[in-house]
Amino acid sequence: MVDGEKKNRRGFLQVFLGGGILGYLGMILYPVVRFMIPPELPEAGVSSVLAAKVSEISPNQSKIFKFGRKPGILIRTPEGELKAYEAICTHLDCTVQYRSDMQIIWCACHNGQYDLNGLNIAGPPPRPLTPLEINIKGDDIYVSPTA
Repeated sequence: MVDGEKKNRRGFLQVFLGGGILGYLGMILYPVVRFMIPPELPEAGVSSVLAAKVSEISPNQSKIFKFGRKPGILIRTPEGELKAYEAICTHLDCTVQYRSDMQIIWCACHNGQYDLNGLNIAGPPPRPLTPLEINIKGDDIYVSPTA
């Protein structure tokens, strides 16, 4: 045999055995890694939450409430109409708030502004706020996702 052929065979065997060892390690480590990373569970849906009492929100005021894992905002307009939205800005997921002096929903992160119908009117938000459905039972205001 020529010296060059021995080097070619040796190189081939080294690559072949190295690949086999890497494959074997992969077969062992893959299940371990999959076991260590928890599976993603879907978020439990919220059917309805008690947001506030009618008597505690006067006209041109708002209240932030917990809606599942997200905040929600309940607004009583100056005319007395109730409106509810997910209080998450559609730009960078900051929490929005109601500015009674300007009668807008405002995001302090980048000065995003929404009108009282949840439509984006100024700043960087790309989409309107997600509306929520309001149901009043006695003095209680219940909020649920829109159908």
